[in-house]
Amino acid sequence: MNDLQRIEEIRSVLLTVDDPELPSVSVLDLGMVHDVMIEGSDVFITMVPTFAGCPALDFIEINVKKAIEKVSWVATCAVHFTFDHPWSTDAITERGKVQLKKHGISPPPEDYQPGDVWTVNCPFCGSDYTSMENVFGPTACRSILYCSSCRNPFEAMKPVVSLTKS
Repeated sequence: MNDLQRIEEIRSVLLTVDDPELPSVSVLDLGMVHDVMIEGSDVFITMVPTFAGCPALDFIEINVKKAIEKVSWVATCAVHFTFDHPWSTDAITERGKVQLKKHGISPPPEDYQPGDVWTVNCPFCGSDYTSMENVFGPTACRSILYCSSCRNPFEAMKPVVSLTKS
């Protein structure tokens, strides 16, 4: 197996490691995996937190290490979180957006520009007749909205975009 195949295998395993706050939404689908490096039988994963001070980072590190170290050819896995490459909601994959909706959480708005007012469609009925109830949700990365069509409250991922596209 060459290094490209090994990296693909590691990325496949990372698809099975869920964010502790969002079961069935993988850290890979959230766009948290910045880089995977392999040296012999050692794997080094660089990740970007969704928010500074996220209380789930220790759990994510432990879960990633456990999952990767189950791969037969892996001796060790080191996980490093970096702020050198800021996370953006643009990094959430299409699969991740679908999984968020299954939890009643709307993905962030597309093409958001910092400073713009934002809203999202309801994850339950798809209506765009929604309003912001509280920008502060249960976690730093989510807000609480209300759908006037189906009358359900719901959460939405806050849009976080890079001011300089890299």
